[in-house]
Amino acid sequence: MLVVHVHVAVEVEQVDGFLKATLINAQASVGEPGVVRFDVVQDEADPTHIVLIEVYRDAAAAAAHKETPHYAIWRDTVAGMMARPRTSTTFSALFPADARRWEA
Repeated sequence: MLVVHVHVAVEVEQVDGFLKATLINAQASVGEPGVVRFDVVQDEADPTHIVLIEVYRDAAAAAAHKETPHYAIWRDTVAGMMARPRTSTTFSALFPADARRWEA
């Protein structure tokens, strides 16, 4: 199981548009066979800080996600909405060990 946290700093006047595009992408992403979860969270102290928590069955599923049309649309739509380039950190899931417990 592969977990990716993507941190995004959104321009303050672009938050609503960014969230709209991101939720469309997230909803499409959970329909991919290798995507276990795709969560979108917003920092309560800083609403311009959005984190995508993506859980994939494996690295191949994460790579396949970036080849989907909905990802390309999202990437191109939000490119100008960010205050700086997004960053990501990749983790290996340790607990829960049962992959089914990660599923929404």
